[in-house]
Amino acid sequence: MVHYVARAADIKLAPAYSGHSNRYKRCSVIDRAVGAVHTGLGLCELDAGGHIDRHVQSFEEQFYITEGAPTLVLEDRGYPLMPGACGVIPVGTPHAWIGPEAGIARWIDLMTPIPREGQGPSDIFFLGAPKGVPVEPLDIRDPRTRHFFRMSEDDITLDKLKAGARVDAPTVSASMATALLAYSGIAVKMLVDQRLSAALGTMFMVEYQPGGVAHLHDHPLEEAYVFLEGEVEATADGEEYLLKTGDVLWTGVGCIHSFANRSNGTVRWLETQSPQPPARHSYRFNRDWDYLENKIREG
Repeated sequence: MVHYVARAADIKLAPAYSGHSNRYKRCSVIDRAVGAVHTGLGLCELDAGGHIDRHVQSFEEQFYITEGAPTLVLEDRGYPLMPGACGVIPVGTPHAWIGPEAGIARWIDLMTPIPREGQGPSDIFFLGAPKGVPVEPLDIRDPRTRHFFRMSEDDITLDKLKAGARVDAPTVSASMATALLAYSGIAVKMLVDQRLSAALGTMFMVEYQPGGVAHLHDHPLEEAYVFLEGEVEATADGEEYLLKTGDVLWTGVGCIHSFANRSNGTVRWLETQSPQPPARHSYRFNRDWDYLENKIREG
């Protein structure tokens, strides 16, 4: 079996980075313990007044903010974030996290390749508590914020994208790189990929309309799915699941899986892929090869 399901009720966060953080918790949901090779996926919390010390690491880190307003210190500049903000921390880049002024900040992270966690040489190197740095609002139109993006509700609503955007609209410049992909009742909005300098994984938002379906297929890569809204019927390695808000699914290389939204509402999840998909043949649909088999059998 090359898949794993974590139910929302079973995901428990605990203090992390002991001695190098304050009021920070994380749960490593997908890692080596469930059979993953490339995917280190976690859920994170940082309380007001908390922080994670400055550090560098030998793996790529991607993130998506789900709640609250933490500040990410990347190199020598602080970026206040908000729900929908996402980005990549490239390998070897000094960074730190600072808690919100009030409340709790929550986010999803992808670490790829999986941190060693004591298996082999060190791969996280702490540099001390975060020091005062310039803090400016995140402006994704600014070319200097090349590692960040922010998804708004309009970004995944097809009808809202049919009209042209004003030149001063508070969004990234319209281009094919930020387009919405829509097919078979499914909308896909890319969040983190090569355009943000990610090299080892991708992160994107998926939304299924009622009746939306992805038929049985597999990939030459690992995928993780964090369900944010609604419920969807899924199969993985021949097993059936009803996945709901807060659940997490991971599929390994060769896991044949499918999704179908048979509810009356939309379903939304955050999805990651690691390593990044190849230029061709990243999807292998059973029905295509079944069709070929039948053609050959017919002579």
